[in-house]
Amino acid sequence: MQAPKLIVFDVNETLLELRSLRTSVGRALNGRDELFSLWFAMVLHYSLVDTLTNDYHDFGQIGTAILSMVAEARGIESNSDEASRCIIDTIARLPAHADVIPGLRALAASGYRIVSLTYSSNKRVTAQLEFAGLTSLFERRFSVEDVRAFKPDPRTYRWVLNEIGIQPEEAMMVAAHARDLAGARDQDLWRWKSSPAPLSRILTSTLSKISPGL
Repeated sequence: MQAPKLIVFDVNETLLELRSLRTSVGRALNGRDELFSLWFAMVLHYSLVDTLTNDYHDFGQIGTAILSMVAEARGIESNSDEASRCIIDTIARLPAHADVIPGLRALAASGYRIVSLTYSSNKRVTAQLEFAGLTSLFERRFSVEDVRAFKPDPRTYRWVLNEIGIQPEEAMMVAAHARDLAGARDQDLWRWKSSPAPLSRILTSTLSKISPGL
């Protein structure tokens, strides 16, 4: 069994912790931290609506609008400027999970090409990876913004593969979210579902079964 040559990482939650975003959303909703799950689910729902209707808005715009919708539905006073700061400013300052940097370094040292594919806009993912100290660990950064469609739309995966010049069976998608992996499966990529813990140990172990030299 041949090991993949390219590893494509999702960013938010897979590589970056969302605890500060949960806190920020909860603070904007009068301390209702339990509403974060509802907010996040609605963000994902409306990202798919945008994709299916060809009416693209970036992740920050959707997140801001949904925060206002949740607040209104729960009778919580909010304003658009506060909602925007809560989402956009916080997303740009998410820390990496503790094992991400050693894990990525181990993969790079073993010869794997590493890129990211994220819901975040190009501008935002650049800020995110810089803040988390991950910029130098990726060959390229890809954003769904460039194809104006969110994962798991097939166009997002095909675009990355075409840009890198690699076949689906030579690539692996790593994500904490089943929706990302469903799209990768449809495009015949290898898949690995990563809980936000311990990425380096689990992923290295998995790849070692494919490529014993890792």
